[in-house]
Amino acid sequence: MRSSTITSSDRAVDRVYAIRVEKENLKFSCAHFLIFEDGTAERLHGHNYRVAVELEAAKLEHGVIVDFNVVKQQLKCLLDRLDEHFLIPGRNQLLTWEEADGEITVRFDRRRYVVPVDEVVVLPITNTSSEELAAYISNELLHGLRDASPETRWSRIEVSVEETSGQRGLCILRP
Repeated sequence: MRSSTITSSDRAVDRVYAIRVEKENLKFSCAHFLIFEDGTAERLHGHNYRVAVELEAAKLEHGVIVDFNVVKQQLKCLLDRLDEHFLIPGRNQLLTWEEADGEITVRFDRRRYVVPVDEVVVLPITNTSSEELAAYISNELLHGLRDASPETRWSRIEVSVEETSGQRGLCILRP
C-alpha cells in the first residue's frame, strides 16, 4: 500500500511507516510435535519460542502508527494463552482429539496422549510449525489491533516465531 507522496530534492518519495516490537518477555513455552507429509511425526517435545512483530502503515495518526504499549499488551495476552500448554493442530487430518471428563485425548497413529483440558490449546491450524504459529499469531494480533486501534490502516503485519536461536518461521499479512 502506498502512502502520500512527498517531494524531496526534486524527486517524489513514497513514505511508509513501521514499528518493530521484539522484547524479552514476548515469548511462550509449549509442548508439540510436527506431523510430516508422509504420515510420520516428531516425538513430543518443547520449545521456548520468542516472538517479534513488525507493523507497517501508510500514515501516522497523531505522529505514531500505534502506541507500542497497545501492541505489547495485545501480543502478551495472546502469548499467555499459549504459554505452558500442549499445542494441538486442530485442522490436521491425521490427528484426532476429543474432550471428555475434564481431559483431552489426542490420538496420532498409535500414540495416545491424555492431558487435563486446561493444559491443552487446540489451534485452528494444520501443524504446529513455527510458520503456522506465526500465521495464527498474526491473524489474532490483527483482529486485536483492529479493535484496539480502529483508525489505523495496516499495510503489513509481520510476525516471526523463533523456536531456537537463528531459526524462525514468519508470516506476513498485507491487509
